[in-house]
Amino acid sequence: MRAIVSGLCVILLSVALVIASLNDEYDSDKRYHPRLQDENVPVKSPKNAEQEQTIEYWRNQAKATVEKLLAKKENKNIAKNVIMFLGDGMSISTVALARIHAGGEETPLSFEEFPYTGMAKTYCVDYQVPDSACTATAYLAGVKNNIATIGVNAHVKTGNCEAGQNRSFHTTSIGQWAIDAGKDSGIVTTTRVTHASPAGVFAHTAFRDWEDDYYVKEDGCDPDIVDDIAEQLVYGETGSRLKVILGGGRREFMDRDIHEDYETGKGGYRSDGRHLINEWIRNGPVGENRTFVWKRSDLLAVDPQRTDRLLGLFEPSHCEYNLDKVEKNLDEEPTLAEMVDKATDILSTNPNGFFLFAEGGRIDHGHHENQAKYAVDETLEFAKAIELARKKFSEEDTLIVVTSDHSHSVSFAGYPSRGNDIFGTAGNGGDGVPYMTISYANGPGYSKHIDVEAGKRLDVREMDRSKANFAFPATLPTYPETHAGEDVAVYASGPWSHLFTGTYEQNLIPHMMAYASCLGNGLKACD
Repeated sequence: MRAIVSGLCVILLSVALVIASLNDEYDSDKRYHPRLQDENVPVKSPKNAEQEQTIEYWRNQAKATVEKLLAKKENKNIAKNVIMFLGDGMSISTVALARIHAGGEETPLSFEEFPYTGMAKTYCVDYQVPDSACTATAYLAGVKNNIATIGVNAHVKTGNCEAGQNRSFHTTSIGQWAIDAGKDSGIVTTTRVTHASPAGVFAHTAFRDWEDDYYVKEDGCDPDIVDDIAEQLVYGETGSRLKVILGGGRREFMDRDIHEDYETGKGGYRSDGRHLINEWIRNGPVGENRTFVWKRSDLLAVDPQRTDRLLGLFEPSHCEYNLDKVEKNLDEEPTLAEMVDKATDILSTNPNGFFLFAEGGRIDHGHHENQAKYAVDETLEFAKAIELARKKFSEEDTLIVVTSDHSHSVSFAGYPSRGNDIFGTAGNGGDGVPYMTISYANGPGYSKHIDVEAGKRLDVREMDRSKANFAFPATLPTYPETHAGEDVAVYASGPWSHLFTGTYEQNLIPHMMAYASCLGNGLKACD
């Protein structure tokens, strides 16, 4: 009898273990999915709250979208004008966050309504995760190269003074191709005009930091042999022929001991005694009207019909963040949209058309500091400039391409309810402390959200999150936060915009723009 009871106990225990095992497996699967929203937590209703609850709403929406797609016709006109918008560091996560912050999950940004979208692979020749220098060479000159180098091929290693001077290693940009075709070219940026991205239009350098002669010398090169980026903008083959140059960066053009900045009274960064802004004004031929401005009011007063070339430098370094301009009431610094508007007014005086490179450069800087509010707001300013340009020029003869140079380690995660503030929290972690919808894989935000000695996260509810420069949490400490290596989106509208679909190498972008506008020595639509 005892043997029978013992056997039954073993069987029952085995069954219990199997059931427990099944329950564990079931429970572990549940852990991958969100819990139901607490009924007591307020949820902001979407714009179409009632309609979204119906089947008809989604079916009708899908039908309208399909009809719109079927109605699309390939535009095979020759592009008289090409405008390339570059959102520096504008990852796909950044676009989604900006969209929600601006108008809600369902409301697209201006460029998201462009008819064609593709994906670009951003790696450098020598690095999986790129910087803004090697990517600028790819999307402007059509050649991939090494990290931190601009306008040269991969034979030039970073910081190699001698190799960077070898003209056989130099690339040419679509800005130069446009000039060679009788069009005009210009650059607009919210960074320094000598920074990596805009420099891709006109510079050839083995190191992106050589924006002035002082840093050329600091890295052991001879500034009499190695031309810094600011000097190339004034005297270079492409730089000297740009019709419009708007952005920040006055310090790279003035001497540190001799000159005083127009606004701050401080010296510049140069050490050669030169004032390159004055040299730029004098560098034109007799009778050419060259105009320099450093204030918004002067920019807006520029007459395109009486201006042969325009240089506008609105800050000693980068332009201010838009949020800071509002807070500090900086009325004399133009928005990106205002700069694009004036630049296109001037470039449009050429009957042959133009190429414009326009960069929303401070999206990148916000992410580097884990300051997502800056990055998101700069993305919205970027979208405004694109919307202005698309409304200003016809899709029949103007190709507009919008993309990013690289991604960032910013994450849009958790299970925030619909309509939740993207700068808010998305749930509680396993430690019972709330976590934020936005976080980063790395960056300076780590130390602001971790009590290292106690080995625990700090409670974000006890932090002042109202400031524009609030640093969002990061998983590990780095300074600054790093770029990321995933593909970036490419949005296109206008002639031959259907070419910009699929997944492709980033260096294909200028070749497709050149094809549409019949520029350069490659394939052309007009052939």
